[in-house]
Amino acid sequence: MKTIGVFDSGVGGLSVLRALLAEIPEAAFVYVADSAYAPYGERSAQAVIERSRRIADHLVQQHAIDVLVVACNTATALAIDDLRRACPHLPIVGVEPALKTAATISRSGHVGVLATRGTLDSERFAQLRSRVEATAAQPIHFICQPCDGLADAIERGDTSTTRLLCQHYTQAMRAHEDPSHRIDTLVLGCTHYPFAAEVLSQLCGSGVSLVETGTPVARRTRAVLGPGTAIQRDPGASAGLQLLSTGSPAALTDAAQRWLPARAVASSLVLEPLP
Repeated sequence: MKTIGVFDSGVGGLSVLRALLAEIPEAAFVYVADSAYAPYGERSAQAVIERSRRIADHLVQQHAIDVLVVACNTATALAIDDLRRACPHLPIVGVEPALKTAATISRSGHVGVLATRGTLDSERFAQLRSRVEATAAQPIHFICQPCDGLADAIERGDTSTTRLLCQHYTQAMRAHEDPSHRIDTLVLGCTHYPFAAEVLSQLCGSGVSLVETGTPVARRTRAVLGPGTAIQRDPGASAGLQLLSTGSPAALTDAAQRWLPARAVASSLVLEPLP
C-alpha cells in the first residue's frame, strides 16, 4: 500500500484530498493542516519555506510517505523548489492556479484569478502566467485579484465574513474588466476557495465557469505513483486516513466531516496533533 502525504496551511487542502480520495482510494493518506501558522499567503517567503520543510520532514520520518502533495498554492509557489532540493528522492506534486485550463475553456479570452497575495506576487506565478499567455490559442487577459483574509475566513468557518469578502473581491476584480469583453472564467487560485464556490458562483452569475485544481492534481499524483494493481474498494472510503493539525484538532475534524466523504472520515479517521 502506498502512503501519500498531503499538507496545506490549514483546511483548504481538504479540497485536494477529496479529489485524491476519489482518484486513488487504494492508497493511505496522511493530511497535515498547519493551522497554527495559517494563512501562508500573508507570511514571508522564508516563513513558508521553513514551515513546508518542517512538515515534509515529519511526514518522511514519522510516516514513511511515498509521495508528497503540496496542497497549497502559496507553498507550491514559494517552497516546492526548496523541498525538491531537500528531498531529492521523494516525488513531490504541487498545485498551481489552473490558468492553462481556464485559457482553454474561456470564450471571451478574459479570465479572472482569485488567489492569495503570496501566490500572485511569486516568481513562479509570473512564469506560469507568461507561459500560458504565450502559448494560448487565443489572446488571453488575466485579471488577478489578491484576496487578503479570505482563506482565513474560510479556515475559521466564518460564513458571513466569507460572503462579504467574496463580494468585495469579485467586485474589485470586475472593476478592471473590459465592458466589451466580460470575464467568463474564474480561477480559484487557493485550495481554500473551492469551499466558497457556491457563494462565488452566485456572485459571478451562471455565465462564469469556475476552475479549481483538485482533480488534475489527483490525476498527476496517480501518474507519479506509477502502474500497479488497484484494490477494488468503496469509492467513498479510504485505505487509511490520518489527519494531523498544528492548531485546533476540533476545527480540522469539523472541516473533514463537512467536506470529505462521510465514509472516509467515519471508517478511517485518526486524529493527532502535530508537534
